[in-house]
Amino acid sequence: MTELLPLMTYCMVMSGTPGPNNMMLTASGANFGYRGALPQILGISSGVFVQTLLTCLGLGSVFAAYPMAHSVLRVAGALYLIFLAWQLSGARIGEARAPRPATYLQGALFQAINPKSWVRAITIASVFMPPGMEPVPGALLVAVVSLMVGFPCISMWALFGVAIRRLLTDPRKQRIFNLAMGAALVLLALMFLR
Repeated sequence: MTELLPLMTYCMVMSGTPGPNNMMLTASGANFGYRGALPQILGISSGVFVQTLLTCLGLGSVFAAYPMAHSVLRVAGALYLIFLAWQLSGARIGEARAPRPATYLQGALFQAINPKSWVRAITIASVFMPPGMEPVPGALLVAVVSLMVGFPCISMWALFGVAIRRLLTDPRKQRIFNLAMGAALVLLALMFLR
Protein backbone atom coordinates (compact mmCIF):
# COMPACT_ATOMS: atom_id res chain seq x y z
CA MET A 1 0.00 0.00 0.00
CA THR A 2 2.81 2.44 0.85
CA GLU A 3 4.31 1.79 -2.58
CA LEU A 4 1.05 3.04 -4.13
CA LEU A 5 0.93 6.21 -2.01
CA PRO A 6 2.88 8.38 -4.50
CA LEU A 7 0.58 7.20 -7.32
CA MET A 8 -2.51 7.88 -5.22
CA THR A 9 -1.23 11.35 -4.32
CA TYR A 10 -0.50 12.15 -7.97
CA CYS A 11 -3.96 10.96 -9.02
CA MET A 12 -5.59 13.03 -6.29
CA VAL A 13 -3.74 16.15 -7.39
CA MET A 14 -4.52 15.61 -11.08
CA SER A 15 -8.18 14.73 -10.44
CA GLY A 16 -8.81 17.35 -7.79
CA THR A 17 -7.34 20.42 -9.45
CA PRO A 18 -9.11 22.61 -12.01
CA GLY A 19 -9.12 21.32 -15.55
CA PRO A 20 -11.55 20.79 -18.42
CA ASN A 21 -13.35 17.83 -16.81
CA ASN A 22 -13.80 19.59 -13.48
CA MET A 23 -14.96 22.89 -14.99
CA MET A 24 -17.57 21.05 -17.05
CA LEU A 25 -18.66 18.99 -14.02
CA THR A 26 -19.08 22.10 -11.88
CA ALA A 27 -21.25 23.65 -14.59
CA SER A 28 -23.20 20.40 -15.02
CA GLY A 29 -23.78 20.11 -11.28
CA ALA A 30 -25.02 23.70 -11.12
CA ASN A 31 -27.20 23.41 -14.21
CA PHE A 32 -28.52 19.84 -13.93
CA GLY A 33 -27.82 18.62 -10.38
CA TYR A 34 -25.69 15.66 -9.35
CA ARG A 35 -28.02 13.10 -10.92
CA GLY A 36 -27.83 14.96 -14.23
CA ALA A 37 -24.02 15.12 -14.02
CA LEU A 38 -23.58 11.47 -12.99
CA PRO A 39 -23.48 9.99 -16.53
CA GLN A 40 -20.74 12.49 -17.41
CA ILE A 41 -18.84 11.60 -14.19
CA LEU A 42 -19.06 7.88 -15.03
CA GLY A 43 -18.02 8.57 -18.63
CA ILE A 44 -15.00 10.62 -17.56
CA SER A 45 -13.99 7.93 -15.09
CA SER A 46 -14.31 5.18 -17.71
CA GLY A 47 -12.50 7.22 -20.34
CA VAL A 48 -9.60 7.99 -17.99
CA PHE A 49 -9.42 4.32 -16.95
CA VAL A 50 -9.19 3.09 -20.56
CA GLN A 51 -6.78 5.88 -21.50
CA THR A 52 -4.50 5.07 -18.55
CA LEU A 53 -4.61 1.35 -19.26
CA LEU A 54 -3.82 1.73 -22.96
CA THR A 55 -1.08 4.29 -22.31
CA CYS A 56 0.55 1.99 -19.76
CA LEU A 57 0.41 -0.82 -22.30
CA GLY A 58 2.34 1.19 -24.88
CA LEU A 59 0.15 3.88 -26.43
CA GLY A 60 2.27 6.54 -24.72
CA SER A 61 5.18 5.59 -26.97
CA VAL A 62 3.18 6.86 -29.95
CA PHE A 63 3.38 10.39 -28.54
CA ALA A 64 7.11 10.01 -27.98
CA ALA A 65 7.59 8.84 -31.57
CA TYR A 66 5.18 11.36 -33.12
CA PRO A 67 5.20 14.65 -31.19
CA MET A 68 2.88 16.15 -33.82
CA ALA A 69 0.11 13.85 -32.57
CA HIS A 70 0.26 15.57 -29.19
CA SER A 71 0.02 18.98 -30.89
CA VAL A 72 -3.02 17.89 -32.87
CA LEU A 73 -4.70 16.67 -29.67
CA ARG A 74 -3.96 19.98 -27.93
CA VAL A 75 -5.55 21.97 -30.75
CA ALA A 76 -8.58 19.66 -31.00
CA GLY A 77 -9.03 19.78 -27.23
CA ALA A 78 -8.77 23.58 -27.17
CA LEU A 79 -11.32 23.96 -29.98
CA TYR A 80 -13.74 21.65 -28.20
CA LEU A 81 -13.36 23.60 -24.95
CA ILE A 82 -14.13 26.83 -26.81
CA PHE A 83 -17.25 25.19 -28.28
CA LEU A 84 -18.33 24.06 -24.80
CA ALA A 85 -17.69 27.57 -23.44
CA TRP A 86 -19.92 29.02 -26.16
CA GLN A 87 -22.70 26.54 -25.29
CA LEU A 88 -22.34 27.17 -21.58
CA SER A 89 -22.44 30.95 -21.94
CA GLY A 90 -26.09 30.73 -22.96
CA ALA A 91 -27.14 28.14 -20.39
CA ARG A 92 -29.78 28.73 -17.71
CA ILE A 93 -30.01 26.74 -14.51
CA GLY A 94 -32.31 23.79 -15.05
CA GLU A 95 -32.71 24.43 -18.77
CA ALA A 96 -29.36 24.76 -20.47
CA ARG A 97 -29.18 25.63 -24.14
CA ALA A 98 -28.05 22.07 -24.69
CA PRO A 99 -31.27 20.04 -24.21
CA ARG A 100 -29.65 17.76 -21.63
CA PRO A 101 -26.38 17.36 -19.73
CA ALA A 102 -23.38 15.67 -21.26
CA THR A 103 -23.81 11.93 -21.71
CA TYR A 104 -21.69 9.02 -20.54
CA LEU A 105 -20.24 8.61 -24.04
CA GLN A 106 -19.43 12.32 -24.37
CA GLY A 107 -17.61 12.27 -21.03
CA ALA A 108 -15.64 9.16 -22.01
CA LEU A 109 -14.75 10.28 -25.54
CA PHE A 110 -13.70 13.75 -24.39
CA GLN A 111 -10.67 12.15 -22.73
CA ALA A 112 -9.24 11.40 -26.19
CA ILE A 113 -8.76 15.14 -26.78
CA ASN A 114 -8.31 16.30 -23.18
CA PRO A 115 -4.65 17.34 -22.85
CA LYS A 116 -4.69 17.15 -19.04
CA SER A 117 -5.90 13.53 -19.21
CA TRP A 118 -3.10 12.67 -21.64
CA VAL A 119 -0.48 14.27 -19.41
CA ARG A 120 -1.85 12.29 -16.49
CA ALA A 121 -1.89 8.98 -18.37
CA ILE A 122 1.60 9.44 -19.84
CA THR A 123 3.04 10.42 -16.45
CA ILE A 124 1.43 7.40 -14.79
CA ALA A 125 2.79 5.12 -17.53
CA SER A 126 6.30 6.54 -17.35
CA VAL A 127 6.67 7.11 -13.59
CA PHE A 128 4.26 4.90 -11.66
CA MET A 129 4.21 1.53 -13.41
CA PRO A 130 5.19 -1.04 -10.74
CA PRO A 131 8.67 -2.41 -11.39
CA GLY A 132 8.88 -6.17 -11.54
CA MET A 133 5.23 -6.67 -12.53
CA GLU A 134 4.12 -7.97 -15.88
CA PRO A 135 2.80 -5.14 -18.10
CA VAL A 136 -0.88 -6.15 -18.11
CA PRO A 137 -1.31 -6.64 -14.33
CA GLY A 138 0.80 -3.52 -13.67
CA ALA A 139 -1.28 -1.43 -16.09
CA LEU A 140 -4.50 -2.77 -14.55
CA LEU A 141 -3.27 -1.96 -11.06
CA VAL A 142 -2.37 1.66 -11.80
CA ALA A 143 -5.55 2.18 -13.85
CA VAL A 144 -7.73 0.83 -11.02
CA VAL A 145 -5.94 2.98 -8.43
CA SER A 146 -6.38 5.98 -10.73
CA LEU A 147 -10.09 5.22 -11.05
CA MET A 148 -10.64 4.72 -7.33
CA VAL A 149 -8.91 7.98 -6.44
CA GLY A 150 -10.26 9.98 -9.36
CA PHE A 151 -13.97 9.18 -9.08
CA PRO A 152 -14.56 10.85 -5.69
CA CYS A 153 -12.35 13.79 -6.63
CA ILE A 154 -14.27 14.65 -9.79
CA SER A 155 -17.57 13.96 -8.04
CA MET A 156 -16.67 16.73 -5.59
CA TRP A 157 -16.58 19.23 -8.45
CA ALA A 158 -20.10 18.27 -9.54
CA LEU A 159 -21.25 18.46 -5.92
CA PHE A 160 -19.66 21.90 -5.67
CA GLY A 161 -21.82 22.90 -8.63
CA VAL A 162 -24.87 21.48 -6.85
CA ALA A 163 -23.97 23.38 -3.67
CA ILE A 164 -23.77 26.72 -5.43
CA ARG A 165 -26.94 26.02 -7.40
CA ARG A 166 -29.03 27.54 -4.59
CA LEU A 167 -27.06 30.75 -4.93
CA LEU A 168 -27.90 30.91 -8.62
CA THR A 169 -31.67 31.26 -8.47
CA ASP A 170 -31.47 34.84 -9.77
CA PRO A 171 -31.23 34.77 -13.59
CA ARG A 172 -28.56 37.48 -13.51
CA LYS A 173 -26.40 35.39 -11.16
CA GLN A 174 -26.98 32.35 -13.38
CA ARG A 175 -25.77 34.30 -16.37
CA ILE A 176 -22.69 35.57 -14.55
CA PHE A 177 -21.85 32.06 -13.31
CA ASN A 178 -22.20 30.47 -16.75
CA LEU A 179 -20.20 33.26 -18.38
CA ALA A 180 -17.48 32.83 -15.73
CA MET A 181 -17.39 29.05 -16.29
CA GLY A 182 -17.29 29.62 -20.05
CA ALA A 183 -14.44 32.10 -19.61
CA ALA A 184 -12.57 29.55 -17.48
CA LEU A 185 -12.92 26.97 -20.27
CA VAL A 186 -11.65 29.49 -22.83
CA LEU A 187 -8.70 30.29 -20.55
CA LEU A 188 -7.90 26.57 -20.29
CA ALA A 189 -8.16 26.28 -24.08
CA LEU A 190 -5.72 29.15 -24.54
CA MET A 191 -3.32 27.57 -22.05
CA PHE A 192 -3.39 24.34 -24.09
CA LEU A 193 -2.46 26.27 -27.23
CA ARG A 194 0.68 27.76 -25.68
